[in-house]
Amino acid sequence: MNNCSMTKKKKPYVRTLIFGALSVCLYIALLNHQELVNGNFAQGGLYAVLPIATAFIFSFIHGSFTGHFWTVMGVEPAKKIKEAK
Repeated sequence: MNNCSMTKKKKPYVRTLIFGALSVCLYIALLNHQELVNGNFAQGGLYAVLPIATAFIFSFIHGSFTGHFWTVMGVEPAKKIKEAK
């Protein structure tokens, strides 16, 4: 066995907690300020960028949390085995 297969990866507990907390804070802020969000997002023009930017931010933060969460839980993608020709 080589040393690479023997090394154990550290699980990202702290990153999971940080991104989880950020995700919860984003959803709480969004729900607590619905009138402000709806008013600004519906104005059109340059304000049309706001919903797109918000979706990207939510996607990045929540996606990072989800990825780290599954890593902490021990769920990893299967590695492809190269076929010999």
